[in-house]
Amino acid sequence: MTHQAQPVRTPVDVQIRRVDPEVPLPAYGHPGDAGADLVTTEAAELAPGERTVLPTGVAIALPEGYAAFVHPRSGLAARCGVALVNAPGTVDAGYRGEIKVIVVNLDPRESVRFERFDRIAQLVVQQVEKVRFQEVAELPGSARAEGGFGSTGGHAAVGGAGGNGYASVGADREGQ
Repeated sequence: MTHQAQPVRTPVDVQIRRVDPEVPLPAYGHPGDAGADLVTTEAAELAPGERTVLPTGVAIALPEGYAAFVHPRSGLAARCGVALVNAPGTVDAGYRGEIKVIVVNLDPRESVRFERFDRIAQLVVQQVEKVRFQEVAELPGSARAEGGFGSTGGHAAVGGAGGNGYASVGADREGQ
């Protein structure tokens, strides 16, 4: 089997404004990376379980039909237990404010410290489709049907028939 060369895609032009004049522009760490690194402009220390909003010092103007998604950095997750509370965060094409990142320290014992210009997240820009929702009485069938949340198994914690192992927030509210 031979591999055909993929056509080289033209990069999408995204206007960027430095909210902090000293902040480095987002950059890709390696050729072929999907995400450009975002840094924080403020130092912060998070005790176990704490979260905070870190500014990145940049604002962008995406072309119509695109969105940017703020993803976690795998190294921070693996080494420090840092996660993003709303991962991925969505930056809509019409948003012009500073990009901020909500980080949480999930390590049960150690605090984590961020210094000015530490890399905290990565920004992935993607083309997104605008859809028209068409209400119907019945959806067409599929092989998966309504199976979700572990319906394919593959993990010891996924039990057999009779429930998905998740508590219902609605049932919680109703005292059930």
